[in-house]
Amino acid sequence: MNKIISLDEISGALVCEAGCILETLDNYVKEQNLIMPLDLGAKGSCHIGGNVSTNAGGLRLLRYGNLHGSLMGVEAVKADGTVVDCIRTLKKDNTGYHLKHLFIGSEGTLGIVTKVAVHCPVLPKAVTLGFFGVKDFDSVLKLYKSAKASLGEILSAFEMADNDSISSTVQNLKLPNPIADFPFYVLVETHGSDETHDAEKLSRFLEREMSSGLIIDGTVTSEPAKMQDTDKDVEGHVITWFTAAVDMDGNKQGHPCWDTIWNLRESIAGAGLLDGYVYKYDVSIPAARYYDLVPVLRQRMAGKAVKVYGYGHVGDGNIHINVTVPEYSKEATDMLEPFIFEEVSKLKGSISAEHGVGFRKPHFIHYSKDEGAISLMRELKQLMDPNGILNPYKVLPDP
Repeated sequence: MNKIISLDEISGALVCEAGCILETLDNYVKEQNLIMPLDLGAKGSCHIGGNVSTNAGGLRLLRYGNLHGSLMGVEAVKADGTVVDCIRTLKKDNTGYHLKHLFIGSEGTLGIVTKVAVHCPVLPKAVTLGFFGVKDFDSVLKLYKSAKASLGEILSAFEMADNDSISSTVQNLKLPNPIADFPFYVLVETHGSDETHDAEKLSRFLEREMSSGLIIDGTVTSEPAKMQDTDKDVEGHVITWFTAAVDMDGNKQGHPCWDTIWNLRESIAGAGLLDGYVYKYDVSIPAARYYDLVPVLRQRMAGKAVKVYGYGHVGDGNIHINVTVPEYSKEATDMLEPFIFEEVSKLKGSISAEHGVGFRKPHFIHYSKDEGAISLMRELKQLMDPNGILNPYKVLPDP
Protein backbone atom coordinates (compact mmCIF):
# COMPACT_ATOMS: atom_id res chain seq x y z
CA MET A 1 0.00 0.00 0.00
CA ASN A 2 2.72 2.43 -1.00
CA LYS A 3 1.40 3.86 -4.26
CA ILE A 4 1.14 7.55 -5.05
CA ILE A 5 -2.23 7.87 -6.79
CA SER A 6 -2.33 11.47 -7.96
CA LEU A 7 -0.94 14.96 -7.47
CA ASP A 8 -2.80 18.08 -8.54
CA GLU A 9 -0.06 20.60 -9.33
CA ILE A 10 -2.54 23.49 -9.25
CA SER A 11 -4.26 22.87 -5.90
CA GLY A 12 -1.38 20.93 -4.32
CA ALA A 13 -3.64 17.97 -3.46
CA LEU A 14 -1.72 14.71 -3.10
CA VAL A 15 -3.60 11.38 -2.93
CA CYS A 16 -1.63 8.31 -1.86
CA GLU A 17 -1.88 5.01 -0.03
CA ALA A 18 -1.21 4.77 3.68
CA GLY A 19 2.04 2.81 3.36
CA CYS A 20 3.95 5.61 1.62
CA ILE A 21 7.01 6.77 3.55
CA LEU A 22 6.90 10.46 4.45
CA GLU A 23 10.34 11.28 3.01
CA THR A 24 9.44 9.53 -0.25
CA LEU A 25 6.34 11.70 -0.56
CA ASP A 26 8.32 14.83 0.25
CA ASN A 27 10.88 14.05 -2.46
CA TYR A 28 8.08 13.33 -4.94
CA VAL A 29 6.18 16.58 -4.41
CA LYS A 30 9.40 18.63 -4.43
CA GLU A 31 9.74 17.72 -8.10
CA GLN A 32 6.55 19.71 -8.61
CA ASN A 33 7.76 22.63 -6.47
CA LEU A 34 5.66 21.57 -3.47
CA ILE A 35 6.44 20.43 0.08
CA MET A 36 4.81 18.02 2.50
CA PRO A 37 3.25 20.03 5.36
CA LEU A 38 4.74 17.60 7.90
CA ASP A 39 8.41 17.15 8.82
CA LEU A 40 9.56 14.64 11.42
CA GLY A 41 12.92 13.34 12.56
CA ALA A 42 11.64 9.86 11.60
CA LYS A 43 10.56 10.91 8.09
CA GLY A 44 12.86 8.32 6.48
CA SER A 45 10.89 5.42 7.99
CA CYS A 46 7.45 6.59 9.15
CA HIS A 47 4.35 5.97 7.03
CA ILE A 48 1.82 8.65 6.16
CA GLY A 49 -1.02 6.42 7.39
CA GLY A 50 0.61 6.23 10.81
CA ASN A 51 1.20 9.97 10.77
CA VAL A 52 -2.51 10.52 10.15
CA SER A 53 -3.62 7.95 12.73
CA THR A 54 -1.52 9.64 15.41
CA ASN A 55 -2.08 13.21 14.15
CA ALA A 56 1.71 13.71 14.11
CA GLY A 57 2.86 17.24 14.91
CA GLY A 58 6.46 17.61 13.83
CA LEU A 59 8.96 20.42 13.58
CA ARG A 60 7.09 22.95 11.46
CA LEU A 61 3.59 22.87 12.91
CA LEU A 62 3.99 26.59 13.63
CA ARG A 63 4.06 27.32 9.88
CA TYR A 64 1.91 24.58 8.34
CA GLY A 65 -0.33 23.44 11.19
CA ASN A 66 -1.08 19.87 12.27
CA LEU A 67 -2.58 17.16 10.10
CA HIS A 68 -6.14 18.01 11.09
CA GLY A 69 -5.73 21.14 9.00
CA SER A 70 -3.71 19.65 6.13
CA LEU A 71 -5.78 16.48 5.53
CA MET A 72 -8.37 16.98 2.84
CA GLY A 73 -9.73 13.44 3.07
CA VAL A 74 -9.09 9.86 4.14
CA GLU A 75 -10.20 6.38 3.22
CA ALA A 76 -10.54 4.01 6.16
CA VAL A 77 -11.76 0.48 6.82
CA LYS A 78 -14.08 -0.18 9.77
CA ALA A 79 -13.92 -3.26 11.99
CA ASP A 80 -16.65 -5.00 9.96
CA GLY A 81 -14.75 -4.45 6.70
CA THR A 82 -16.85 -1.52 5.49
CA VAL A 83 -14.77 0.95 3.49
CA VAL A 84 -15.48 4.56 4.44
CA ASP A 85 -14.48 6.66 1.43
CA CYS A 86 -13.93 10.25 2.55
CA ILE A 87 -11.26 10.94 -0.07
CA ARG A 88 -11.85 14.44 -1.38
CA THR A 89 -9.39 16.99 -2.73
CA LEU A 90 -11.49 20.01 -1.85
CA LYS A 91 -10.69 22.61 0.77
CA LYS A 92 -14.40 23.17 1.31
CA ASP A 93 -16.90 20.33 1.74
CA ASN A 94 -19.57 21.22 4.28
CA THR A 95 -21.87 18.23 3.75
CA GLY A 96 -22.71 16.83 7.14
CA TYR A 97 -20.34 15.43 9.72
CA HIS A 98 -16.58 15.71 9.06
CA LEU A 99 -16.05 11.97 9.31
CA LYS A 100 -12.36 12.12 8.34
CA HIS A 101 -11.59 13.67 11.73
CA LEU A 102 -12.77 10.49 13.47
CA PHE A 103 -9.74 8.68 12.04
CA ILE A 104 -7.15 11.45 12.45
CA GLY A 105 -5.44 10.92 15.79
CA SER A 106 -7.60 7.95 16.87
CA GLU A 107 -4.56 5.64 16.66
CA GLY A 108 -6.34 3.00 14.60
CA THR A 109 -8.95 2.27 17.26
CA LEU A 110 -11.92 3.35 15.10
CA GLY A 111 -10.71 2.29 11.67
CA ILE A 112 -7.63 1.50 9.61
CA VAL A 113 -6.52 4.37 7.38
CA THR A 114 -5.79 3.08 3.87
CA LYS A 115 -5.58 6.25 1.72
CA VAL A 116 -5.09 9.94 2.39
CA ALA A 117 -5.48 13.22 0.54
CA VAL A 118 -3.01 15.85 1.74
CA HIS A 119 -2.72 19.50 0.86
CA CYS A 120 0.91 20.29 -0.03
CA PRO A 121 2.04 23.94 0.22
CA VAL A 122 4.38 25.55 -2.29
CA LEU A 123 8.06 24.76 -1.76
CA PRO A 124 9.68 27.79 -0.10
CA LYS A 125 12.25 29.58 -2.25
CA ALA A 126 14.09 31.10 0.69
CA VAL A 127 14.87 29.00 3.76
CA THR A 128 16.98 30.27 6.64
CA LEU A 129 18.06 28.74 9.93
CA GLY A 130 19.35 30.49 13.04
CA PHE A 131 20.79 28.92 16.20
CA PHE A 132 21.13 31.25 19.18
CA GLY A 133 22.30 31.15 22.77
CA VAL A 134 20.20 32.91 25.44
CA LYS A 135 20.64 33.40 29.18
CA ASP A 136 17.34 32.08 30.63
CA PHE A 137 13.92 30.75 29.71
CA ASP A 138 12.26 34.13 30.16
CA SER A 139 14.51 35.33 27.31
CA VAL A 140 13.30 32.39 25.19
CA LEU A 141 9.68 33.54 25.57
CA LYS A 142 10.56 37.17 24.86
CA LEU A 143 12.48 36.11 21.76
CA TYR A 144 9.52 34.03 20.58
CA LYS A 145 7.14 36.96 20.99
CA SER A 146 9.56 39.18 19.08
CA ALA A 147 10.01 36.58 16.30
CA LYS A 148 6.25 36.31 15.78
CA ALA A 149 5.94 40.08 15.51
CA SER A 150 9.02 40.59 13.33
CA LEU A 151 9.01 37.55 11.06
CA GLY A 152 5.27 36.96 10.83
CA GLU A 153 4.25 34.70 7.98
CA ILE A 154 7.77 33.42 7.22
CA LEU A 155 8.37 31.96 10.70
CA SER A 156 8.24 28.17 10.22
CA ALA A 157 9.84 26.80 13.40
CA PHE A 158 10.79 28.09 16.83
CA GLU A 159 12.50 25.38 18.87
CA MET A 160 14.00 25.48 22.36
CA ALA A 161 16.53 23.23 24.10
CA ASP A 162 18.08 23.66 27.53
CA ASN A 163 21.78 23.19 28.21
CA ASP A 164 21.45 19.57 29.38
CA SER A 165 19.63 18.64 26.16
CA ILE A 166 22.40 19.97 23.95
CA SER A 167 25.33 18.97 26.16
CA SER A 168 24.14 15.35 26.38
CA THR A 169 23.97 15.22 22.58
CA VAL A 170 27.40 16.79 22.20
CA GLN A 171 29.02 14.52 24.80
CA ASN A 172 27.24 11.24 24.05
CA LEU A 173 27.08 11.40 20.26
CA LYS A 174 30.21 13.52 19.70
CA LEU A 175 28.29 16.06 17.66
CA PRO A 176 29.74 19.57 17.33
CA ASN A 177 27.96 22.54 18.84
CA PRO A 178 28.32 25.44 16.35
CA ILE A 179 28.20 28.04 19.15
CA ALA A 180 29.45 28.31 22.72
CA ASP A 181 27.90 26.91 25.91
CA PHE A 182 24.69 28.64 27.04
CA PRO A 183 21.88 27.95 29.54
CA PHE A 184 19.31 27.80 26.72
CA TYR A 185 19.35 27.49 22.95
CA VAL A 186 16.82 28.66 20.39
CA LEU A 187 16.47 27.41 16.82
CA VAL A 188 14.57 29.71 14.44
CA GLU A 189 13.70 28.69 10.88
CA THR A 190 12.00 30.76 8.20
CA HIS A 191 10.25 29.67 4.99
CA GLY A 192 9.52 32.38 2.45
CA SER A 193 9.22 33.18 -1.24
CA ASP A 194 11.52 36.19 -1.61
CA GLU A 195 15.13 36.07 -0.41
CA THR A 196 15.58 39.83 -0.33
CA HIS A 197 12.33 40.44 1.55
CA ASP A 198 13.04 37.64 4.05
CA ALA A 199 16.64 38.76 4.55
CA GLU A 200 15.52 42.27 5.42
CA LYS A 201 12.99 41.03 7.97
CA LEU A 202 15.47 38.64 9.56
CA SER A 203 18.22 41.26 9.60
CA ARG A 204 16.03 43.74 11.48
CA PHE A 205 14.97 41.04 13.94
CA LEU A 206 18.56 39.96 14.63
CA GLU A 207 19.98 43.45 14.95
CA ARG A 208 17.25 44.48 17.39
CA GLU A 209 17.50 41.41 19.61
CA MET A 210 21.30 41.36 19.63
CA SER A 211 21.23 44.99 20.75
CA SER A 212 18.60 44.20 23.39
CA GLY A 213 20.72 41.36 24.75
CA LEU A 214 18.14 38.62 24.19
CA ILE A 215 20.46 36.96 21.68
CA ILE A 216 23.90 36.57 23.22
CA ASP A 217 25.54 34.67 20.38
CA GLY A 218 24.61 32.46 17.46
CA THR A 219 24.96 31.47 13.85
CA VAL A 220 22.69 31.91 10.84
CA THR A 221 22.76 29.90 7.64
CA SER A 222 20.70 29.33 4.52
CA GLU A 223 19.45 26.13 2.96
CA PRO A 224 22.41 23.99 1.77
CA ALA A 225 21.22 24.00 -1.84
CA LYS A 226 21.39 27.80 -1.86
CA MET A 227 24.88 28.06 -0.36
CA GLN A 228 27.81 29.16 -2.48
CA ASP A 229 31.51 28.88 -1.73
CA THR A 230 32.28 32.59 -1.70
CA ASP A 231 34.85 34.97 -0.23
CA LYS A 232 32.42 37.88 -0.22
CA ASP A 233 32.98 40.21 2.72
CA VAL A 234 30.33 40.21 5.39
CA GLU A 235 29.15 43.68 6.36
CA GLY A 236 27.86 44.38 9.85
CA HIS A 237 26.68 41.52 12.05
CA VAL A 238 24.66 39.23 9.79
CA ILE A 239 24.07 40.25 6.19
CA THR A 240 25.01 37.49 3.76
CA TRP A 241 23.62 34.40 5.46
CA PHE A 242 22.02 33.41 2.16
CA THR A 243 25.43 32.80 0.61
CA ALA A 244 27.31 31.40 3.60
CA ALA A 245 26.83 30.47 7.22
CA VAL A 246 28.07 33.27 9.46
CA ASP A 247 28.29 33.85 13.17
CA MET A 248 27.11 36.93 15.04
CA ASP A 249 30.41 38.72 14.45
CA GLY A 250 30.25 38.17 10.72
CA ASN A 251 32.75 35.32 10.50
CA LYS A 252 32.00 32.79 7.76
CA GLN A 253 31.51 29.31 9.18
CA GLY A 254 31.15 27.02 6.17
CA HIS A 255 28.50 24.72 4.75
CA PRO A 256 28.19 21.97 7.39
CA CYS A 257 26.45 24.40 9.76
CA TRP A 258 22.91 23.71 8.46
CA ASP A 259 23.13 19.95 8.90
CA THR A 260 24.97 20.37 12.19
CA ILE A 261 22.20 22.48 13.70
CA TRP A 262 19.29 20.25 12.71
CA ASN A 263 21.22 17.09 13.55
CA LEU A 264 21.98 18.49 16.98
CA ARG A 265 18.28 19.19 17.56
CA GLU A 266 16.90 15.94 16.13
CA SER A 267 19.44 13.75 17.97
CA ILE A 268 18.45 14.86 21.48
CA ALA A 269 15.86 12.10 21.84
CA GLY A 270 18.37 9.32 21.21
CA ALA A 271 21.40 10.77 22.97
CA GLY A 272 20.07 10.12 26.47
CA LEU A 273 19.94 6.37 25.85
CA LEU A 274 23.71 6.26 26.35
CA ASP A 275 23.24 7.48 29.94
CA GLY A 276 20.88 4.65 30.90
CA TYR A 277 17.10 4.22 30.86
CA VAL A 278 15.13 7.24 29.61
CA TYR A 279 11.63 8.21 30.70
CA LYS A 280 10.20 10.33 27.87
CA TYR A 281 7.24 12.62 28.37
CA ASP A 282 5.53 14.50 25.55
CA VAL A 283 3.24 17.15 27.00
CA SER A 284 1.79 20.50 25.99
CA ILE A 285 1.61 23.36 28.45
CA PRO A 286 0.54 27.02 28.12
CA ALA A 287 3.51 29.08 26.90
CA ALA A 288 3.96 31.14 30.07
CA ARG A 289 4.43 27.93 32.11
CA TYR A 290 6.16 25.95 29.37
CA TYR A 291 9.38 25.11 31.26
CA ASP A 292 7.99 24.99 34.81
CA LEU A 293 8.02 21.21 35.16
CA VAL A 294 11.72 20.70 34.40
CA PRO A 295 13.13 22.33 37.56
CA VAL A 296 10.34 20.71 39.62
CA LEU A 297 11.33 17.28 38.34
CA ARG A 298 15.03 17.97 38.85
CA GLN A 299 14.37 18.67 42.49
CA ARG A 300 12.05 15.67 42.87
CA MET A 301 14.47 13.27 41.17
CA ALA A 302 17.64 14.59 42.81
CA GLY A 303 19.95 11.67 43.56
CA LYS A 304 17.87 9.32 41.39
CA ALA A 305 18.23 10.77 37.89
CA VAL A 306 21.36 11.26 35.82
CA LYS A 307 19.75 14.20 34.02
CA VAL A 308 16.38 15.90 33.62
CA TYR A 309 16.08 18.13 30.59
CA GLY A 310 13.50 19.76 28.36
CA TYR A 311 13.33 20.69 24.71
CA GLY A 312 10.67 21.10 22.07
CA HIS A 313 8.34 23.25 20.04
CA VAL A 314 7.77 26.53 21.86
CA GLY A 315 5.52 27.73 19.04
CA ASP A 316 2.81 25.17 19.84
CA GLY A 317 3.42 24.65 23.57
CA ASN A 318 4.80 21.12 23.15
CA ILE A 319 7.73 20.30 25.44
CA HIS A 320 9.56 16.97 25.52
CA ILE A 321 10.82 16.17 29.01
CA ASN A 322 13.44 13.43 29.31
CA VAL A 323 14.46 11.90 32.63
CA THR A 324 17.49 9.60 32.43
CA VAL A 325 18.26 7.14 35.23
CA PRO A 326 21.09 4.57 35.44
CA GLU A 327 18.59 1.75 34.96
CA TYR A 328 14.85 1.18 35.03
CA SER A 329 13.31 0.87 38.48
CA LYS A 330 9.78 0.80 39.82
CA GLU A 331 10.82 3.35 42.43
CA ALA A 332 11.74 5.89 39.75
CA THR A 333 8.55 5.13 37.82
CA ASP A 334 6.40 5.66 40.91
CA MET A 335 8.14 8.96 41.61
CA LEU A 336 7.38 10.19 38.10
CA GLU A 337 3.94 8.76 37.42
CA PRO A 338 1.30 9.94 37.93
CA PHE A 339 3.08 12.96 39.47
CA ILE A 340 4.05 14.50 36.13
CA PHE A 341 0.53 14.07 34.73
CA GLU A 342 -1.00 15.62 37.85
CA GLU A 343 1.26 18.65 37.42
CA VAL A 344 0.39 18.95 33.73
CA SER A 345 -3.31 18.81 34.63
CA LYS A 346 -2.87 21.61 37.18
CA LEU A 347 -1.38 23.74 34.40
CA LYS A 348 -4.37 22.96 32.10
CA GLY A 349 -2.07 21.10 29.73
CA SER A 350 -2.24 17.82 27.81
CA ILE A 351 -0.47 14.63 28.90
CA SER A 352 0.20 13.81 25.23
CA ALA A 353 0.92 16.60 22.80
CA GLU A 354 1.86 14.63 19.68
CA HIS A 355 2.90 11.06 20.55
CA GLY A 356 -0.58 9.78 21.29
CA VAL A 357 -1.91 7.69 24.18
CA GLY A 358 -1.04 4.18 23.03
CA PHE A 359 -1.08 1.45 25.68
CA ARG A 360 1.13 3.29 28.18
CA LYS A 361 -1.21 6.15 29.05
CA PRO A 362 -4.89 5.10 28.80
CA HIS A 363 -5.22 5.01 32.60
CA PHE A 364 -3.86 8.58 32.72
CA ILE A 365 -6.14 10.04 30.05
CA HIS A 366 -8.51 11.42 32.69
CA TYR A 367 -5.87 14.06 33.47
CA SER A 368 -6.64 15.61 30.07
CA LYS A 369 -10.23 14.50 29.34
CA ASP A 370 -13.23 14.78 31.63
CA GLU A 371 -15.61 11.87 32.21
CA GLY A 372 -18.15 13.22 29.70
CA ALA A 373 -15.55 13.24 26.93
CA ILE A 374 -14.26 9.78 27.84
CA SER A 375 -17.81 8.40 27.85
CA LEU A 376 -18.46 9.78 24.38
CA MET A 377 -15.19 8.25 23.16
CA ARG A 378 -16.33 4.89 24.56
CA GLU A 379 -19.66 5.21 22.74
CA LEU A 380 -17.90 5.90 19.45
CA LYS A 381 -15.60 2.94 19.98
CA GLN A 382 -18.55 0.65 20.78
CA LEU A 383 -20.44 1.84 17.70
CA MET A 384 -17.57 1.45 15.25
CA ASP A 385 -15.77 -1.53 16.81
CA PRO A 386 -18.22 -3.46 19.02
CA ASN A 387 -15.91 -6.47 19.39
CA GLY A 388 -12.86 -4.37 20.27
CA ILE A 389 -10.63 -5.87 17.56
CA LEU A 390 -9.08 -2.61 16.27
CA ASN A 391 -5.80 -1.84 18.04
CA PRO A 392 -7.03 -3.22 21.38
CA TYR A 393 -5.78 -1.93 24.76
CA LYS A 394 -4.98 1.47 23.24
CA VAL A 395 -6.24 4.98 24.01
CA LEU A 396 -9.25 4.14 26.21
CA PRO A 397 -8.83 2.73 29.74
CA ASP A 398 -10.63 -0.44 30.75
CA PRO A 399 -14.09 0.36 32.15
